[in-house]
Amino acid sequence: MNGHVAPVQVDSERAVANIFNSAIAAPAIGTAWELGLLDALRDHDRVDVHAFAVQHDLDPNSVQGLVTALAIVDVVKRDQNMVVAGKLLEEAYRTKSLFHWLALGSGTLFSRMQYVLRNEERIGDAFYSRDSAAIAYACRDINKQHFDPTFLRAIDRLDFPVRSVADLGAGSGGRLMQILDRYPGSTGIGIDIAAPALKVASAEAMERGFANRLYFTEGDAREMDHRDEFESIDLLTCFMMGHDFWPRENCVITLQRLRRAFPNTRRFLLGDSVRILLNEPESEYGVKEDNVPIFALGFEFGHAMMGVHLPTIEDWEGVFAEGGWHCVKRHVIETFKGAVIFELEHA
Repeated sequence: MNGHVAPVQVDSERAVANIFNSAIAAPAIGTAWELGLLDALRDHDRVDVHAFAVQHDLDPNSVQGLVTALAIVDVVKRDQNMVVAGKLLEEAYRTKSLFHWLALGSGTLFSRMQYVLRNEERIGDAFYSRDSAAIAYACRDINKQHFDPTFLRAIDRLDFPVRSVADLGAGSGGRLMQILDRYPGSTGIGIDIAAPALKVASAEAMERGFANRLYFTEGDAREMDHRDEFESIDLLTCFMMGHDFWPRENCVITLQRLRRAFPNTRRFLLGDSVRILLNEPESEYGVKEDNVPIFALGFEFGHAMMGVHLPTIEDWEGVFAEGGWHCVKRHVIETFKGAVIFELEHA
């Protein structure tokens, strides 16, 4: 014994194959969720793959490929002609919408990486594209799984009854309908820049009986001007899009505009993911490359390609006063590294 530890042997061929296969598994997880396969497995323990394909009018061979991708990464296991839960099913299900956001909602962005990184291609606002409807679909579940428990606790602690709420970046409208369910006499306005998402939201609001209490309008949260219908808003919310307010000087202007546009708002709940990885952020929540949590790399790299500056928690806390707001409380999301909800009031 000379005290030396033998180096760990790495099968580089196998390791790189795992990288390749994981690149296929990521969209497979998002797709399996949207098609209902993940829910079927959790509800029934085992699923007949061929029968599932027939029932949902899916190509059987392609569904076999989907199941194979999931099996390779231990999300499912094969049992003859059936599939059952793999050891990672529950964690994959908990994070399913993060995979959906990355691979399906933002897939066109990452698939054109070789063009988007070139400065000669980065002209105007049309040098990249994403699927806004898919992103809204994913963000609704991201909110449910990660933001909602903290958000609802903050709502329950408000010292006033919510009568009228506006949601910036409303997406599919899930948050607004959740609030209106909680406060039966309340009304809501959903504002989003993406028309396809608003069509989905309006249809669901109608289906759920909110037609007389909730409406959606196309608008850019960064350029909000006062409207008469904003006078009655006492709760303002904005989730998963506050980073679009930045860089700093733009963010200050946007916060000031929101302060004027919603003059009687008593609380502004602003929830988002913050920068914890790229450019070695000087933040108490920063992470190193050997311990990167799920979502952070995709979220930060994707927004870097889109030319969007992502602030740290400390960056956010440095703009509120100048923007006309006071931070009452900072709620850190324990299940989602790098996510936070700021509870603001007029300064």
